[in-house]
Parts: sequence; structure tokens; C-alpha cells
Amino acid sequence: MNSPRQDLLRLLAYKSFRLGEFKLSSGGTSDYYIDCRTTTLDAKGARLTGEVFFDEIRRRGWKPQAIGGLTMGADPIVVAVSVVSGELQGFLVRKAEKQHGTGQRIEGFREKGARVVIVDDVCTTGASTVQAIDVAREFGFQVVGAMCLVEREEAKGRPSVEKAASPAPFVSIFTASDVRAEHIRQTDDTRPSIFAVAAACEICGRLAVTNNPRNLCAAHKN
Repeated sequence: MNSPRQDLLRLLAYKSFRLGEFKLSSGGTSDYYIDCRTTTLDAKGARLTGEVFFDEIRRRGWKPQAIGGLTMGADPIVVAVSVVSGELQGFLVRKAEKQHGTGQRIEGFREKGARVVIVDDVCTTGASTVQAIDVAREFGFQVVGAMCLVEREEAKGRPSVEKAASPAPFVSIFTASDVRAEHIRQTDDTRPSIFAVAAACEICGRLAVTNNPRNLCAAHKN
């Protein structure tokens, strides 16, 4: 049986990763694109995201009261971890102060002095994670850790986040290299298909017609 971490990597590689030529929000270009929200907003993906992030938080012994991050990449992660944990509160950081009401930038959990973890989906330059860390500390939170689902390993994102988060650590669940390797493995057409007997498709649950490299139905085998 696969672990939640293995299942999440497989889902990211299948649903969120594309090879090609893409322009990034940072202004640069890349030969691949990864949109984590197609996984974190997927029913199974949301559950796996919550389990993997919460397991990592517990393993590191951070003992936060809440998790949060900059909208909107962090939104589904915050909700998933909060629901799976049954104990961590959630908050979202606006990109700018709202122009009505209280004008606050933090929505949801707002307890000054609380231990919190900042989360994000993809770290490229790290700007969104850094912004969330800065706003959280300005509000009065104690940042005990920062996490991203996928680190792109470029544009000096890690050093920027590590500097902003210090002395709290920065952790990436996967690197882009991890997801790329799994994506290539899934789309490798050089290996013969092996018929899967009485198995369910890992994507939709219908009857699988192959188990190489995964249990997939006719609609999802290619």
C-alpha cells in the first residue's frame, strides 16, 4: 500500500504538471508548468495534502495553534490541513488591506502571540511566502515554520524564504525535480502495458485495464 506522500506525488505529477514552454508570474520562462491547485482542490488531493502537511508538522514537533498563508495558493492547503488535523486553526493573508470594514489583512484565526506555520503551494521566487511571513509577524504571530508543497529550485526562492523565516525552518514537501521524474515515469510509453485484474483506477475508481505503472482505466491510461 502506498503512503499518502507517495499518492500525493503521483496525483501532482498526473494532474498538476505539464511540459512545454511557459511564462511564469515571476516574468521568467520555463520548460514546465505546475499548477498545484488542480491537485489541492481535488477531493482526493485535498485529503492527501492535509494528511501530508499535518504529518510533517507533527514530525517536526512545531506544535502550532494555526496555519495560514497568502491567498490564494495557500487557501486550499490551509483548509485541508485544518480539517484533517481537527485541531489546527486556519487564517488567510490578503495581498492588500481591504478598503472597507476593519481593513485587516488577516482573515480567520487572529490570536496574537500564537504559534503558526506559514504554507504555500509553489515556491519560485518565494515572494508570496515571504509576504505572508512578514504580515503574520507584523500582526503578532510567532512563526515556527514555513512550508511549501512544491519547491521549484530556482530564482533564489529558498534563500529568500529561509532568510525571511529565520530562525524558523523552511520545508518543502516535494521539489519540482521530484514531480517531473514522477510525471515522466507515468508517461513513459516504452514499457508494455500489463493488464490489471479486478483493480480500480487510481484516478476515477472505474475498472482498471493496466497496472503499469499505475492502476488506470481505459480513459486515464494515456
